[in-house]
Amino acid sequence: MTIEVKMLAWSIVLGLAYVLIAACLATQQRGLKWNAGNRGGDAKPLTGVAARADRASKNFLETFPFFAAAVLAIVLAHRNTDHTALGAQIYFWARVVYWPVYAAAGFSDKVSQP
Repeated sequence: MTIEVKMLAWSIVLGLAYVLIAACLATQQRGLKWNAGNRGGDAKPLTGVAARADRASKNFLETFPFFAAAVLAIVLAHRNTDHTALGAQIYFWARVVYWPVYAAAGFSDKVSQP
């Protein structure tokens, strides 16, 4: 298995973590009844870390398909090099670092609000 495919697999795991964490934080703010309901009405806006986790999750879901397509194209074309391996690793590790750094700003949002 190439490094690019390994990074793709670990990115899938990371993406699931992003989505699950965002869902748990949203449920804490909106309640289990909202989460289990049909969500037909307007949802209460998320604040603080929950809002940032939701945005980070959506951001991941927007960028991941491009990463996955690039990795699959490289692997299927047998064009993987040290540069493509490095690129895949940079994507993955940047995503690992991104969530806590981005979500941590939600704590300061919470503190700075009156």
